[in-house]
Amino acid sequence: MKVCGVELKGNDAVICLMSLADGLYNLHECRVKKLEIRDATDAEQLKKFQFDFAKLMADYQIDRVVIRERMTKGKFAGGAVGFKLEAALQLSDLDVTLLSPGTAKETLKNSRVPMNFKDTGLKQFQEPAFMTAFAYLEGLS
Repeated sequence: MKVCGVELKGNDAVICLMSLADGLYNLHECRVKKLEIRDATDAEQLKKFQFDFAKLMADYQIDRVVIRERMTKGKFAGGAVGFKLEAALQLSDLDVTLLSPGTAKETLKNSRVPMNFKDTGLKQFQEPAFMTAFAYLEGLS
């Protein structure tokens, strides 16, 4: 299974492509590390973001998009733009799953696969997207 881990942060959707096949985890190169929207109040830009994201997922033959869930209330609540981007992805024709940070943390804690993010070669800002994808795939195995 090939998944795209996503962290929505501000006006950006930070991504990490990963697959699990025959017990082996693979990171996949991608032409972009994040997709950005300049003005989330503009319906045309939201539609373009949705189209561009769906096209990227089709190009890389992604089976599932796994979004790092954000809190709706409290100190760590997500911003309005992030929720708009999340809705745009959920309303597309993609298979989208939300994964809470607590569930991801518990899955990674019980993981049999030792993982050091620094060995991945990804950019530091991609770590939450990577951990989301890894936790989702680890939960499947």
